[in-house]
Amino acid sequence: MTAEERRNLHAYRDYVTKILDPTFILSYMGPWFKEVEVQYIQAEKNNKGVTEAASLFLKFLLEIQEEGWFRGFLDALYHAGYSGLYEAIESWDFQKIEKLEEYRSLLRRLQPEFKTRINPNDILPEISECLINQDCEEIIQVCSNKGLMAGAEKLVECLLRSDKENWPKYLKLALEKEESKFSELWIIEKGAKEEMKDLEDEEIETSDVQIVYKEEPECQNLSQNACPSSEVSHTYSPMKPRNYQLELASPAIKGKNTIICAPTGCGKTFVALLICEHHLQKFPQGQKGKVVFFANQLPVYEQQKSVFLKYFERRGYKVGGISGATFEKISVEQIVENNDIIILTPQIIVNSLKSGTIPSLSIFTLMIFDECHNTNKRHPYNVIMFNYLDQKLGGSSDPLPQVIGLTASVGVGDARDVTEALEHICKLCASLDTSVVSTVKDNLKELEEIVYKPQKFFRKVESRTTDRFKCIISQLMRETESLANSVFGELGTVSLETLSQIRNRNFGTQKYEQWIMAVQKQYAVLKLPDKDKESRICKALFLYTSHLRKYNDALIINEHARTKDALDYMKDFFSNVRTAEFDEIEQDLTRRFEEKLQELESISMDPNNENPKLKDLCFILQEEYHVNPETRTILFVKTRALVDALKKWIEENSTLSFLKPGILTGRGKTDHNIGMTLPAQKCVLDAFRASGDSKILIATSVADEGVDIAQCNLVILYEYVGNVIKMIQTRGRGRARGSKCFLLTSNADVIEKEKINLYKEKMMNDCILKLQTWDEAIFKEKIHQIQIHEKLIRDHQGKAAQPVLDKKIKKFLCRKCKTFACYTADIRVMEECHYTVVGDAFEKCFVKKLHPKPKDVGIFQKKAKIFCARQDCLHDWGIHVKYKTFEIPIIKIESFVVEDIATGAQRIYAKWRDFPFEKIPFDPEEMSQ
Repeated sequence: MTAEERRNLHAYRDYVTKILDPTFILSYMGPWFKEVEVQYIQAEKNNKGVTEAASLFLKFLLEIQEEGWFRGFLDALYHAGYSGLYEAIESWDFQKIEKLEEYRSLLRRLQPEFKTRINPNDILPEISECLINQDCEEIIQVCSNKGLMAGAEKLVECLLRSDKENWPKYLKLALEKEESKFSELWIIEKGAKEEMKDLEDEEIETSDVQIVYKEEPECQNLSQNACPSSEVSHTYSPMKPRNYQLELASPAIKGKNTIICAPTGCGKTFVALLICEHHLQKFPQGQKGKVVFFANQLPVYEQQKSVFLKYFERRGYKVGGISGATFEKISVEQIVENNDIIILTPQIIVNSLKSGTIPSLSIFTLMIFDECHNTNKRHPYNVIMFNYLDQKLGGSSDPLPQVIGLTASVGVGDARDVTEALEHICKLCASLDTSVVSTVKDNLKELEEIVYKPQKFFRKVESRTTDRFKCIISQLMRETESLANSVFGELGTVSLETLSQIRNRNFGTQKYEQWIMAVQKQYAVLKLPDKDKESRICKALFLYTSHLRKYNDALIINEHARTKDALDYMKDFFSNVRTAEFDEIEQDLTRRFEEKLQELESISMDPNNENPKLKDLCFILQEEYHVNPETRTILFVKTRALVDALKKWIEENSTLSFLKPGILTGRGKTDHNIGMTLPAQKCVLDAFRASGDSKILIATSVADEGVDIAQCNLVILYEYVGNVIKMIQTRGRGRARGSKCFLLTSNADVIEKEKINLYKEKMMNDCILKLQTWDEAIFKEKIHQIQIHEKLIRDHQGKAAQPVLDKKIKKFLCRKCKTFACYTADIRVMEECHYTVVGDAFEKCFVKKLHPKPKDVGIFQKKAKIFCARQDCLHDWGIHVKYKTFEIPIIKIESFVVEDIATGAQRIYAKWRDFPFEKIPFDPEEMSQ
């Protein structure tokens, strides 16, 4: 950053402090801010307000001397949603923001009137695009906790900080839509009103406009529903649905339970909207329908909720939604009761049925399952349908909702022939109580003009002929295994080999990962008469196996990416080891690694060590972008570590850096990192849809199912293969005319598996055609018999598997060092899923360190992390939070071993729900005493 840019940022600081809530971007600025600075900024916001926090943030920012922080700041603004501020700082032109000042002044003057007249819940959906995602969440939370007037005050505060130039117009439209008298006070100048009329005509769909598509093929599907506002006008235009969409919807519109099976990109969401609208309109005067739409993933939930809101609210229907990210702030009962259409992630309904918040599925008249092929085993979709089928087969007189399933592929499971494939599809139909599988037959030509099936190419690529990095890391792994076995030597009959049934494990494979996990589960419950010896052995094995796991990860990265990325991964790991307790074992393992570090560094920089797979990937990308510079690519990979490695490779490759890669990964936490937050996922998708800058998206499996991604003409599967459903969905991401799909792998078995998937796809399509020729009454009877059979099995398994509540008091021991932590009698459960420990004794068993990302999460305010108090252990036990007026620990069961006091038997549990102990509810009065 130049001195001039530093001066500019200082000169324009008042604009920044008026708009920016720095706590929304701190998570993107980790490399440049110390933990203590983050804490100061958070405290400043809590104590003095957002503006003071922004001033302190800028002070720290302008003091940074490291390279790259200015671009990091701009990127953080962009990712957090501060598009107006980002644009202004990048061009040093604040005119658009300056023009908003008169509207801010007007809103400040009208604030008392605004608070008494406005219901934020009514207008928030209309103006949410003008606010940061976290702002919207805070407004909803304030409305829920403190009432509508406080929520309106919070909404004003957020609007006053908005950097979106259209927020005054959107507010005007929202007020007029709600026929609010306040709209008469919210006066904007004549020119703005004329622009607002254009906005109504072009950008905001009005009540007589239907969701339709432009004639150009690339805009032919409603899976492009979550576009930024500039694209909404293209997605919503006054055209009729296509014939193939009407054909798909026809059985459902006739009231039949239906699975709609159609290719990715054909507009199944639009078909669902047509079915919903017809369903809601068919009820006579005095009766109302109630629709629930289930979305299996949070990004899908967000985009479908947006589409349903835009379509139905202007038709007079109320749309609400709850997901796992928001359920703690919103009443499920109220959302279901007060809305005509409810968008949910399925676990919400599972929990609500279990708790009785929702008495039965009969309160709904239509249920729609997105990606319905997931309705199997213990998936939440299937648990919902268990409830439905129990009601149906139990002879209940209460009406059941109509059921619709949407999917690109019903799959064939493990079927080896047509008969087994038919059974699989029939079982899915039985699970969803459907007797119709709707596909496009009469209008196939029209469908093929809209949805393009990409050409599929298989590329067998070579691995490195010699791999010195692998040789050195493998030697370190052998040494580490030997050290672990020397610990077992004290036990006589037990060894690494006897702890697991997995054999023929090779370094750098998924099988080795599985072996490590099996070994860790076994030694965690190792029981010895000498408890000190037990603690020492378990801790040693914990460290050795943790290092083996990291080495294995590095070999996998090295196999598929650059040696440099694999080495950086290990260097980061050992850097973190040094900052923890760093005992004798870790010192020894670190010394062994560092002895080889210079040689490993040399290998990583050797041009002759380049990965042949990357050469081939580079060639494909160069070739495709040479032929068509406007190419848009999705690159699918297996792991998050590989996503990060390939992103760095592209950015540092002079011939590919113009691609400006974006990344999309899941939200779940792994051993290696925390997944992308929902706002981050939305931001990446919006940027990839809207921006021409990012030409490639590197993604894990989160992008292959349901998530709306801008149409791409190049899909690359990099050592990435699954079942026939995954194949159809990933391939379906290439929707443009002339699109291609490459499978790159060094493993011939992977190519063979993908060819088998192609065969299974044909078998699936043939089976569906055969099913469609069956007499519907005969098909219904077959489905009914399957349902009866499955219920008998389910009931028998339910009785057999019903856990007996264990009321005996157990000990919780640290999983790493076996130090005593607490008794089960001291554990309390909050909100059915969070566990704390009461009593002063537990406070002495752990130490606290400031949380690297302190923030409000649902009902908690995360403040610190807690660790085993033994200085030679410091195992991560959970977090310390503020809950209401209490400062309490929240523990995670996977950090502990559960020991039976009477027998000494030990067990480990991955989830709290797996441990059938007597759960005592959290009682504030008990804490007060």
